Amino acid sequence: MTKLAVVLFNLGGPDSLKAVKPFLFNLFRDPAIIRLPAVARYPLAALIATTREKLAQSNYAIMGGASPLLRETQAQAKALEAEIRQRAPHRDARVFVAMRYWRPRARQVAKEVEAFAPDEIVLLPLYPQYSTTTTASSVDDFLRVYRGPGALRTVCCYPTAENVSNSHADAIRETWKAAGSPANVRLLFSAHGLPRQIIAAGDPYQIQIEATAAAIAERLPEFPDFQVCYQSRVGRLEWLGPSTDEEIRRAGAKGCGVLIAPIAFVSEHVETLVELDHDYAALAKAVGVSPYLRSPTPGVRDSFIAGLADAANGAHDPKHDGCNAHPYRHWRCPESFAKCPWRGGGKAA
Repeated sequence: MTKLAVVLFNLGGPDSLKAVKPFLFNLFRDPAIIRLPAVARYPLAALIATTREKLAQSNYAIMGGASPLLRETQAQAKALEAEIRQRAPHRDARVFVAMRYWRPRARQVAKEVEAFAPDEIVLLPLYPQYSTTTTASSVDDFLRVYRGPGALRTVCCYPTAENVSNSHADAIRETWKAAGSPANVRLLFSAHGLPRQIIAAGDPYQIQIEATAAAIAERLPEFPDFQVCYQSRVGRLEWLGPSTDEEIRRAGAKGCGVLIAPIAFVSEHVETLVELDHDYAALAKAVGVSPYLRSPTPGVRDSFIAGLADAANGAHDPKHDGCNAHPYRHWRCPESFAKCPWRGGGKAA
């Protein structure tokens, strides 16, 4: 019986209000987030963490004083492990969770994987769309500290994966029907934003977000009016647009309702439970948007877990070509996106 280790990557979140400041510091000291030398980045990260602490604490207080992201990711890991074992009972499969900016961090998880002594390892980011700020940062963090055995493969992205797209489409349709199938509702595909300068440097995140939206929209003919938009802007740099709040205001001016689908997030956390459900809901009410609906993230939906299993199984398939797992080979970044590790000359794991 061969041993397979699957490492699920996510950003992580503070597990108490006291953890908010060090979590923010870990986030902003990452060179993938703030692209300055360490001598400038570390004091800037400390300043940002200090100035944003109280606001961030108030957001986490709305959720009971901590992020639910670890709990949600652990549930996904448990479901994925069961799915892989059901598909391949001859394989001793274990799924591990590694968070980028809070516990459990890569160093701890790397030791757990080393103790398991796998024959094969699949690194599987819970970011469907590749970005240097998420996927690359998480994978590089793990590879810096892992010293154990196992043939190692990485699933870099899965923006148009069939099962993942189905999970979003089903959630959107269910949300709409539960509200009585209201007419005149705009579908907004909301994703975490990035500064435009990161995209201009060759990061394929935006084109993959647009591909995800198109794949989901194909499954939803009842929503001919849809728009990709971006949330969670911080700082003074120019970010991707249009912003989600701009699109909510636009819908209000047109007398439309809104159904927001978070397509870059696969678990509930502060950006869905607070930013979408609290802050943007209040904005929608203020500008006359009715109804304001929000579809849930994929979570542990059967179709989403099946999509993750497709990726994990495909990545250790002999036909795996060093990019996406073979069920997703129809996606390729255009050659112009130099930050794609497979199209820009980067080295595969």
